[in-house]
Amino acid sequence: MKYTRTLVLALTSALTLGAAQAQKTTITVGVFPDLDSVIKAAIPGFNKLYPNVEVKINSLAYADHHNALTTALSTGKGAGDVEAIDFGFVAKFAEGNGMTDLSKAPFNAGQLKSRFVAYTFPQATTQDGRMVGMPTDVGPGSMFYRTDLLAKAKVTPAQLNASWESYIANGKKVVAANPGVFLIPDASEAAQIILRTGLKSGEGMFFDKSNKVLVSPTNARFVRAFTIAKQIRDAKLDARAGAAFSPEWTTAFQKGNLATEFSGAWLVGHMQNWLAKDYAGKWNAQNLPGNTFASYGGSFWGIPAQSQNKEAAWNFIKYLTTNPAQQVLAFKTTGAFPALKAAQNDPIFNQGVEYLGNQKTRLLWRSAAAKIQPIDVNKLDPVAEQIVNDALSEVLNGTKDIPTALAQAQQLVERRAR
Repeated sequence: MKYTRTLVLALTSALTLGAAQAQKTTITVGVFPDLDSVIKAAIPGFNKLYPNVEVKINSLAYADHHNALTTALSTGKGAGDVEAIDFGFVAKFAEGNGMTDLSKAPFNAGQLKSRFVAYTFPQATTQDGRMVGMPTDVGPGSMFYRTDLLAKAKVTPAQLNASWESYIANGKKVVAANPGVFLIPDASEAAQIILRTGLKSGEGMFFDKSNKVLVSPTNARFVRAFTIAKQIRDAKLDARAGAAFSPEWTTAFQKGNLATEFSGAWLVGHMQNWLAKDYAGKWNAQNLPGNTFASYGGSFWGIPAQSQNKEAAWNFIKYLTTNPAQQVLAFKTTGAFPALKAAQNDPIFNQGVEYLGNQKTRLLWRSAAAKIQPIDVNKLDPVAEQIVNDALSEVLNGTKDIPTALAQAQQLVERRAR
């Protein structure tokens, strides 16, 4: 009898254990390249901690991913359990209630804020306090420059980036000494940096805390941004290549026709792998002109409200963002600079970057990341940004003067903000 009871208990335990092992949760991660490489690299380590969670990847091209997520959030179906969100889309996805508020229980993401680079949490937090994503990587800005082209012009990096006026004055020397070379892909890049720096506390790029439109012909920040960009264009220093990754931009890089470029730390990965691989050792990095500090993007992980596996999704997000070893692995995999401060203390950050002539650039980026100021996001940022960019294009093309372009941009933004 005792033997029978023991056998029954053993069989029951085995069946219970087998059932538990069989009860696996599958989560789908919506992502874009190269962040999909980060997920692939993370899965083995995550599954050691959570063997009963299967991770499936749904990777689409950058624009296709964000367009698909826009549709899924608006229709209430089709989103993954975890979704990658680039910084440029955070404000857009903060509209409505399509994303889970990670600041609330059981997530309580606010308790983790001190562990991350200071400006990241405000980037993902709406005006009403909802947090729509956890930061995973950041893009501390740099002025990348060709050492050989500067040397030929007898211009030092310190002279070039001392101020925006110095950048233009010494840039003329670099272009003159290197026929066929442009100082920068597009003049608009300088304007974008100036617009993102020097903000007052609590200000966004285009709106203040009370939703007042900041775009104006009397706003010194906008006037200076447009003025510097126009001076670069008028001096014929830019290649007029348009946005990053345009065909013209790519061609200029691959031909070696650029003396400088402003971008995030992540650009090195593109340069060494395909964009400018023939120029290894000839590029270095320095801080942005005028000792300014700006962020070039950054990625976040969010949980759509429609997810049925929020607990497993949150566990995966925490692993991706708060595990120092995983953050370092992501950095080694794609060059994505960690948002987690503890990961930035890994010995790898003291090593030189081979592509940049073994310059210890990661220390420069770590210092820059600590100095970047938060920028409050507004749900109408994408609308205002398009209007301002169109106005800047008109100024650069010579069809409007700066006061007129900014006055009309102000009117358009105010109309859309009503």
